[in-house]
Amino acid sequence: MLEITQSFGFEAAHMQPLAPEGHPNRRIHGHSFVAEITLRGEPGDARGMIRDFGEFETALAAIKAELDHQYLNDIESLGAPTLENLARWIFHRLHPALPELARVTIRRPTLGQSCSYERVRK
Repeated sequence: MLEITQSFGFEAAHMQPLAPEGHPNRRIHGHSFVAEITLRGEPGDARGMIRDFGEFETALAAIKAELDHQYLNDIESLGAPTLENLARWIFHRLHPALPELARVTIRRPTLGQSCSYERVRK
């Protein structure tokens, strides 16, 4: 089984209203995020690819536009704007267009933090 990964960066703000009183995350703040989207499979066509990277990037463009320079708390379907929910939300938004989707990893590089949401292998 092979994997290919395409990354994109986005800037977004959020706050954690359920953080303890006085915690800095209760205030609006921003992060530089990197999303890593991984497809898993076997090359299924004469080109020898799981998916053409041009097609892959096109599928990611809409989700990037939804997230870049946005206030994540305004995305109702996201729920609490945590790394965990963001990884899960992106996965479920992309899966219909990318059935080979295996994993979404969201990183906050300046903080050294990341979270991955992975498809359960059958």
